Amino acid sequence: MAAALLCLPVLLGFLAGLGETEAQEITLQASVGRIFVYRLNPDTFLQLPEHVAVPPGVPVTYHAHLQGHPDLPRWLRYTQRSPRHPGFLYGAPTPEDRGRQVIEVTAYNRGSFDTIRQRLLLLIEDPEGPLLPYQAEFLVRSHDVEEVLPSQPASRFLNALGGLWQPGELQLLNITSALDRGGRVPLPIEGRKEGVYIKVGSASPFSTCLKMVASPDSHARCAQGQPPLLSCYDTLAPHFRVDWCNVSLVDKSVPEPGDEVATPGDGILEHDPFFCPPTEAPDRDFLTDALVTLLVPLLVGLLLAALLAYVMCCRREGRRKRDLATSDLQMFHHCTIRGNTEELRQMAASREVPRPLSTLPMFNVRTGERHPPRVDLAQVPLILDQH
Repeated sequence: MAAALLCLPVLLGFLAGLGETEAQEITLQASVGRIFVYRLNPDTFLQLPEHVAVPPGVPVTYHAHLQGHPDLPRWLRYTQRSPRHPGFLYGAPTPEDRGRQVIEVTAYNRGSFDTIRQRLLLLIEDPEGPLLPYQAEFLVRSHDVEEVLPSQPASRFLNALGGLWQPGELQLLNITSALDRGGRVPLPIEGRKEGVYIKVGSASPFSTCLKMVASPDSHARCAQGQPPLLSCYDTLAPHFRVDWCNVSLVDKSVPEPGDEVATPGDGILEHDPFFCPPTEAPDRDFLTDALVTLLVPLLVGLLLAALLAYVMCCRREGRRKRDLATSDLQMFHHCTIRGNTEELRQMAASREVPRPLSTLPMFNVRTGERHPPRVDLAQVPLILDQH
């Protein structure tokens, strides 16, 4: 009882630390087909006073979900390397996601067990500015996804890519981890990264260098283990190690044949002289086919069963046939040995022989004492148990 009373204040303090603090709602803008990145920092959730600095390395984990749903929408993803690193919400909304979406983020302070909530009001609208029909996707093997999501590395990548593209404004369209595209977790070796796919769009056409990298000849060289065709200087190296064998270009300025809207007709096919459909279908009797399909396997099975029964039951040799095939001399020896064995067994069972004197106790006539028989010293062990 005393121990329970001593633990009661500790339990009350622990429960008090689990209290939730409602944070204010934050409104964010997102554009359809453009990358959206929101960084989850511990200082925005801890809500410390102004004169108190945020402790370095506070372990904080986050859980984000769409309001009224257990998970995030399909276009939005969450990543965090460890509880001591910031988290990121990133993704590119689709035209079906236009409108208003509320994301609820819960932060868990692993040091003080505090739980803090925050609401993100996302207003998804159509993008402003010119269309970006020329889109290219690059696989960067020297970075992880959380290393490219901040604005500074993304701007550095766009500036380096500008040397390979026609003059014009480049914009990030999407960022995807290589693990989400079927990649494997690298070995724990220094310098090995997971990789990230970066999709960039522009209103300017592709340069000759990019077209040559994505050409079928370049892909054929990559399939044979040779370096791709890169006719210009790689301005992305050495900060970004791009896999030039995994570069894909999409030109949306030219409409695809499948995008044309089909005009509905009257539902009647045009007359074709080469197509002559049958006027009527004759009746067919499938009884013969059914009988053949059922009876033939049944008859084959019965024949095999009869053959197996004949081999197992009618082809046995038997004892009489075996004895007839054996020579008379061998049979005489066998019967003699068997008869002698039986006779010895009968004699051993019915014998009445007195016990040997060595097994009887010794009797002293004068004293009347009985002693056990003499023990052969050769059979006595040298070391006796002392139990």
